[in-house]
Amino acid sequence: MRVAELMTLNPQIVTPDDSIRHAAELMDRLDVGSLPVCTGDRLVGVVTDRDITVRATAVGSPPDSTNIAEVMSGSVTWVSQDDDIATAEELMSKAQVRRLPVVDANKHLIGMLALGDIAVAGERGIAATLEEVSQPGHPATG
Repeated sequence: MRVAELMTLNPQIVTPDDSIRHAAELMDRLDVGSLPVCTGDRLVGVVTDRDITVRATAVGSPPDSTNIAEVMSGSVTWVSQDDDIATAEELMSKAQVRRLPVVDANKHLIGMLALGDIAVAGERGIAATLEEVSQPGHPATG
């Protein structure tokens, strides 16, 4: 099975200049924990509810004047629409993420693939992927 068969098309995006309040409101309304960050249709990062909490709220950054660029994860793991689901599961496991942006051949964002999408489709490797994604993180040092 290919990523294109399971992904959600045309995901809601935010821009690096949007406020973290805007991102949090979208996450609440859409019931999601992450949003792709794009300049035009070019993927430049991902912002998660955890990014907002740890990198902004915890240090007292004001939500209306803190831009997403200040808290987003710029290093993004993504998957191609033509990749098979096993490749997506491997990427999720390695990066310990539950959602992957999906790009086309020109590296333009076209969708999102969630671990839940794979589970609903009944893919066989989902238990191992979930176990890898759910491994405890390591505290930052320094």
